[in-house]
Amino acid sequence: MDQLQAMRAFTRVVEAGSFTRAADSLDMPNATVSKLVQDLEAHLGARLLQRTTRRLTVTREGHDYYAKALRVLRDLDDIDASFNLARGKPRGPLRIDVGGSTARDVLIPLLPDFVARYPDIRIDLGVSDRAVDLVGDNVDCVIRGGPLDSSSLVARSLGEAVMVTCASPQYLKQYGVPAYPEELKNGHRLVSYVSTLNGRAVPFRFVHRGEKSELKLEHRFGVNESNAHLAAGLAGLGIIQTFAYAAGPALRAGTLVEILRRWRPSPYPFHVVHPHHRHVTHRLRVFIDWLVERFPAAVGGGLPR
Repeated sequence: MDQLQAMRAFTRVVEAGSFTRAADSLDMPNATVSKLVQDLEAHLGARLLQRTTRRLTVTREGHDYYAKALRVLRDLDDIDASFNLARGKPRGPLRIDVGGSTARDVLIPLLPDFVARYPDIRIDLGVSDRAVDLVGDNVDCVIRGGPLDSSSLVARSLGEAVMVTCASPQYLKQYGVPAYPEELKNGHRLVSYVSTLNGRAVPFRFVHRGEKSELKLEHRFGVNESNAHLAAGLAGLGIIQTFAYAAGPALRAGTLVEILRRWRPSPYPFHVVHPHHRHVTHRLRVFIDWLVERFPAAVGGGLPR
């Protein structure tokens, strides 16, 4: 039995909550992961996991072994990282998750600089507006917008994005240009961004002279992906609120027009987050430091001059 490999397999099963998800994240067959854990249990003479057809439960011995195995694996990672650090070359895979428009308009345009600095880091980029399970999906870090709601995550600020309310010239010609937010109630069509967390439409938000307000109107069209949300506005389906960095090219080209500028919403905060208990590898550390250096200016731009 390869005890080190078995320890890695067992810890991933505990974190992922299933053999299948652990096998996927380790790029191993499910049967291999199961056999490694069984061999580890036989070696230790203890039951680490209680398996049924519906549930996977970590035993008391499994919890104890997980905590100790995690320390060993972290120490080994630190040893490897110290040698890479001495040579100035962090290496290995890095799994990152980011939303659609943020990937397209902010992160991916910046990445050539990171790749040039750290050519031995292999990036696996997940692009989706859905909320990922950082532990279960074995993601190293996530770039998230909005307020943070989990104390199990470590977060660093990545700046704030300007929010704009806009619509296509064709839409405004047909329905008129609202002079203030309350006019949106008078026959205007809204294209709402629908949260993947709860399936609810995000309300249109406004700030005027320091006073915040929200409009919760029934939308004619809802979209749960940021690039498609922008496309709906460009197609003339209605008024959207979106990031200035995403709408910037269309605003400069005149295919979108900003409205209600005096009522722009509050800036939208962005963070990079990773699990609290997860070991921060050298490659993750340099990526986060690079993000903090480069991301704020990119996410905060986008408006026409």
